[in-house]
Amino acid sequence: MTETQGSTTDKIGSALSGTAEEVVSFESEEKTALENIQHWLHRTPAAVPLIVLLASLAAFGILLGSKFFSPFALTLILQQVQIVGILAAAQSLIILTAGIDLSVGAIAVMCSVIMGQFTFRYGLPPVLSVFCGLAAGTAIGAINGWLVAKPKLPPFIVTLGMWQIVLAANYIYSANETIRSQDVEAQAAFLQFFGTKFKLAGASITLGVIAMCLLVFILAYVLKHTAWGRHVYAVGDDPEAAELAGVQVGRTLISVYALAGLICALAGWVMIGRFGSVSPSLSTGQIGNIQAITAVVIGGISLFGGRGSIMGAFFGALIVGVFELGLRMAGADAQWTYLLIGILIISAVAVDQWIRRVAG
Repeated sequence: MTETQGSTTDKIGSALSGTAEEVVSFESEEKTALENIQHWLHRTPAAVPLIVLLASLAAFGILLGSKFFSPFALTLILQQVQIVGILAAAQSLIILTAGIDLSVGAIAVMCSVIMGQFTFRYGLPPVLSVFCGLAAGTAIGAINGWLVAKPKLPPFIVTLGMWQIVLAANYIYSANETIRSQDVEAQAAFLQFFGTKFKLAGASITLGVIAMCLLVFILAYVLKHTAWGRHVYAVGDDPEAAELAGVQVGRTLISVYALAGLICALAGWVMIGRFGSVSPSLSTGQIGNIQAITAVVIGGISLFGGRGSIMGAFFGALIVGVFELGLRMAGADAQWTYLLIGILIISAVAVDQWIRRVAG
């Protein structure tokens, strides 16, 4: 019996020895250089806007020379984009969930009006008035989020309606009254807190610029390293799959819209520091949403949700600022700015579609 088993084993061993060691193999196709670039851009969505930003800086530097790279010119770009940059951060959170918010600019102006009116009309301390403005922005954002999450209304329709409501309420409540910068400075200087300037390497920087940069870095960290941030991306990528994975989609959406409202209120406070006065007629109420969406799209955040980074939106806002200042210093017609930014928007969406094929 033992001899039979041994001979059988020997036969099996001799049979296997004649076979190739690799039983199953998978053919692997080497990726082309273009495919490698495509995969890299898919992993690092902020790369494209960063490349565009550096290229535009280099182009205007060659065209305009050293005056474009002066501390005054470079800090002027930051001063000009601080409000749009903050609104773009709020818009980014919404678009990452595959939504959109057309009311961000109106919320910012409304919250600035609340801060001013609560101080001058009701005599509240400026600190308390600022808190009320921040709370109002959060509440408006939460209402948007609830309407999107619970009745499941389209974000475009909800925020379009909220834009009209907030814009009208802004004018009705304030009676279209502007609080002059001299009065704000004399009686409620705290409202102009983010307009405080200080010197840095020969350049003049405001606290509003610092607030924008800190906000971007904090949100970038939260989205990348916290469970809430991963939930935001999951909801934007596939809400049904996210819900099956245990993500509370409704709660996440409400929290995103509420946080966006709070950030818009912060933009309203920065707005007072930037302009000095409190006015319901600021153009940000009408075009702030378009400016924010422009920065987000150029910044490489996908309008389909689930892909992109806050840093990309920040770079997108800077790109717009570079083009506006560069063309103005070159003496070009202002319409060239809109033309080039329009080309950038269409190009950014085309690049996003090309990059998304990696995941397809």
